[in-house]
Parts: sequence; C-alpha cells; structure tokens
Amino acid sequence: MHRSAVRPSPLFLAILAVAVVGGVLAAFGDINSVFAQESDPLLIGGIVLLVLGGWGVSLCLHEFGHAIFAYRGGDREVRLKGYLTLDPRRYTDPVLSLLLPLLLLAVGGIPLPGGAVWINHHALHSRRVESMVSLAGPLMNLLIGLLLTTSVAVLPMPAGLAAGLSYLALLQVLAFVLNILPVPGLDGWGALEPHLPYEARRFGAKARPWAPLILFAVLIGIRPVGEVFFGISEAVFGAIGGEELFYLIGANQFMFWR
Repeated sequence: MHRSAVRPSPLFLAILAVAVVGGVLAAFGDINSVFAQESDPLLIGGIVLLVLGGWGVSLCLHEFGHAIFAYRGGDREVRLKGYLTLDPRRYTDPVLSLLLPLLLLAVGGIPLPGGAVWINHHALHSRRVESMVSLAGPLMNLLIGLLLTTSVAVLPMPAGLAAGLSYLALLQVLAFVLNILPVPGLDGWGALEPHLPYEARRFGAKARPWAPLILFAVLIGIRPVGEVFFGISEAVFGAIGGEELFYLIGANQFMFWR
C-alpha cells in the first residue's frame, strides 16, 4: 500500500488536537469541585473538549476500520476515494458523518453512529470478507474503548483526565453495542447480510433508511428497553476494565447543564 494513502489528513489531526487540548485542561481541573457540588470551568471545559474531540476522532477511525478491511479485501476504490486518509470530508455526507453526531452528543449524550463509506462489495473476495468489513467499524470502537480504560487503569494521571477518558471509553462501548445489533442500516446487519437469502436482503435494503430511526426511538422512548441496552453496555465497559465512578463523573461534567 502506498504510504501516502494512509497518511492522516490535517482535519483529522486538528480534531485530535482538540481532544489533546481538552485532556490537558481536564488534567488541571479541580476534581474536588464535583464532590463539593461546585463548578470548575477548567474541568468542565476540558472534559467537553476531550469528549467531543475524542468522539470525532473515533468516528473517523470507525470508518477507517471499514475502509482498510475493504482495501485489503479487494476494494481498491477506497484508496482513490480518500477513505484511508481519515478525512471526514471524504465521507458521503460530512454533515451527517461528523457534525450531526457531535451535535447530538453535545446536546443529549447520544453516541449516534456517523460517517459512511461506500464499499464496492462486488470487488470483495468473499462473503466472509464482506462480514469482516462491516464488523471492522464497531470493533474499532471496542478497541478504542479498551485502550482508554487500560490507560486509565495502568497510567498514573489526574482524576479529571481519568474521568474524561472513562466517559469517552463508555461512549465507545455504547457505539459498539449499538452498531452490532442486527438492524438494517447498522453494521451488525451488514455482517449478516451476505449470508442471508435474497428476500431478507431485499427487505433489509428497503428498511435501511428508517430502521435505525425506529431503533433510536425505542431506546429513548421505551425506558425498560433503554435500560437493558445501557445495562449490557455497562457490563461490557466493566469487562474491559472501565471504572464506573470515573465515567459517572465524566458524564456529569460533560452534561453540566443537567
């Protein structure tokens, strides 16, 4: 693979820089303000920037996971389309790919899947490769979550930074669990689709535009369903070493207006 094909774009590096700046600010924030029920602008601002920037980075890496597996699986067009540069402007709709997920996360803490890369499935070597291409995105989220929880557990760091990273890790787990559901329009369905009969695939194609919207409405509007979903996500978060107290502090500071 040509080296320039996988060189990170300036926009991706800028988003990463926002997360780094947020992490530095969060590290210098006063975590004691949380327990004193006071507000520390440095801690809040740092966690907000860290989580928003980190979520933007993870959106790019999620789509990169799809693209790199597709490239190695036979679809050479992903390189020509610029998908291997981690540049969200290359996706099918930059607004839906990056801006809308960031807005929904900022307003309601909802880790909406973003981004979309067009894969030439006819160029892929096998149905197994097609499934792996679909799973690569959510597995990238799980890997990011694992790396974040491990860094919090292993590396000595200020509590404010640990809180921000832990909440970001939980969001990665939520995105992983959500995306592997076998619902048309999500990656879990994409992994099953190559192995389904024609009628099922045709139904999935028709349901793809609206099925995720119904799923989100059910998760948000029917409390028991949402609690089961979040409970599963919390269990996965704990299984990869996540600290509940840290993520709760991070979530509280990120959604400081509540």
